Amino acid sequence: GALEKSAGGRRTDEGFLKTVEEKRSKLERYEALCKKIGELPATVALAWLLHNPAVTAPIIGPRTVGQLENSIRATEITLDEKTLRELDEIFPGPGGEAPKAYAW
Repeated sequence: GALEKSAGGRRTDEGFLKTVEEKRSKLERYEALCKKIGELPATVALAWLLHNPAVTAPIIGPRTVGQLENSIRATEITLDEKTLRELDEIFPGPGGEAPKAYAW
């Protein structure tokens, strides 16, 4: 996850580093949850999107075969209600009913 990767690319950008620091407690909770269920943070994020009725199709952009395989893995993950609630607590949505609240 974002906290485990520290070198190269956007991870050296001041804006990115500032955002990570502002959201550190949420990222720590999220990465701990991912470790608890034994999945990578990016894979859990895609699985979470696939469980959201407001999301019709996540757009992925893998650059490597490994990233593609992890994206495909997300379709095989079933997140239980407890995990979905915990994800929603860590990263609450915009509020309101889906899909209207999520529209641009």
